[in-house]
Amino acid sequence: MTEPMRILFAAAEMAPLAKVGGLADVAGSLPKALNARGHDARIILPAYPLILNNPRWQAEPLFELSVPIHPRWQEAVTVYQLQLGSLTVYLLESRWFSEATEPTRIYAADPRAYIVFCRAVVAFIEHYADRWLPQIVHCNDWHTALIPVYLRTRTSLPETPGCLFTIHNLAYQGVFDAELFKETGLPPELFSVDGLEFFGRFNFMKGGLLFSDHVNTVSPTYAREIQTPEYGERLEGLLRTLAEQKRLSGILNGIDTEEWNPETDPLIPARYSANDLSGKAVCKSQLQQACGWAASPERAVIGLVSRLTDQKGLDLIKAIGAKILQLPVQLVLLGTGDPAYERYFRLLQKRHRAKVHATIGFDNNRAHQIYAGADLFLMPSRFEPCGLGQLISLRYGTIPVVRYTGGLADTITDYDPISGTGNGFVFRDYKPASLYEAIERAVRCFEQPARWQALVQAAMRQDWSWNRSAQEYEALYERIGQSRAERALSAVS
Repeated sequence: MTEPMRILFAAAEMAPLAKVGGLADVAGSLPKALNARGHDARIILPAYPLILNNPRWQAEPLFELSVPIHPRWQEAVTVYQLQLGSLTVYLLESRWFSEATEPTRIYAADPRAYIVFCRAVVAFIEHYADRWLPQIVHCNDWHTALIPVYLRTRTSLPETPGCLFTIHNLAYQGVFDAELFKETGLPPELFSVDGLEFFGRFNFMKGGLLFSDHVNTVSPTYAREIQTPEYGERLEGLLRTLAEQKRLSGILNGIDTEEWNPETDPLIPARYSANDLSGKAVCKSQLQQACGWAASPERAVIGLVSRLTDQKGLDLIKAIGAKILQLPVQLVLLGTGDPAYERYFRLLQKRHRAKVHATIGFDNNRAHQIYAGADLFLMPSRFEPCGLGQLISLRYGTIPVVRYTGGLADTITDYDPISGTGNGFVFRDYKPASLYEAIERAVRCFEQPARWQALVQAAMRQDWSWNRSAQEYEALYERIGQSRAERALSAVS
């Protein structure tokens, strides 16, 4: 264990306060895991009305800030604080997030909201420095990417904290018209090819990449993939440079093993463990009945909990949907997204009511019930920075069928029926036939009860908790601190 560190974690969402996607799970879990290891990790995010107006959270105002953005723009911000157990959360209230009255509305349409948030985070650090000054500021995705830029170019602090920038999905970079750059108040010379200019436009994320001490992604394989034209989203050159400078790496996300625990989960019909799987059989039976089917232990239930987008491999499923249903399987879907996919799954259910059940939308209770009641979990992603679904499904003994990419490649190894090794079924080529072959192999294995039970029990005994990931972040923070200290020493000498 390293010396305790002070870490400020900046993000646009956080579970359970305001959750849209996987970033919220990371923001709600990693700081908690770091604190369990003796550190002082705190969180800062926008003060959405859905948080401030919820009496459950009891956010208390701390102080007012006048945030200077540029000579013609000062923004009034109120800082709130709330406690989630031992976890301190700071909330920055501004007029730019006043529409966020429900989770689906937390992301502001006007990018100036994130200029204000990033500049306000730095103003908060300056104002609060005599009470608590972070050694590391950990920024996440493009909404926080200007924090390192402001810390390096516009701060009154005599010594600035180290900065880590985490890419959760490179496809979303915060790219806007060049005119927006003038609103940042940053030096004009930063709008260049070597700065925040990006093919004639202004790229928030590029600022985070250039001005942070270190950049990481949420899996080692994704860190390698984004250095290629196929996955690099036109930033692969810069990312290769960061890798050459030893400033780019990957750390797998974990899961909250308190929320996702089949032994204690209050949202599933029966509890179970790797040593006693009888409760899983009850969960499967109840899921089938909830879908309007008779309980059929001999039929493999395939679960799919996903955003309905091309990234998630839905085009592959669509191409072979009818063929999959010729196997002795049932498909249970929960998700929302592209209207074309929503229509497709509604139609598939209409045509195959005995084999397909689709819930369009999001229902946390149903998600837990699918993870617990299904036999197989489908994640045929085109790309997947980390993925949480496959880790949750392993925890519940629901065996993943995945494509070999990103975090899926780092967490799921193909099952070998001869040696009995592996924890899922993996395919490599992004083709419908490759996905079908993996599903077919999984179904054949399911039809061999002894082999299947051994696979399920081995999967459930794996450790994908945040404690493992927190140790890796701890080492990375320490490395950032050491490299900054060495640079400061060499500058003096």
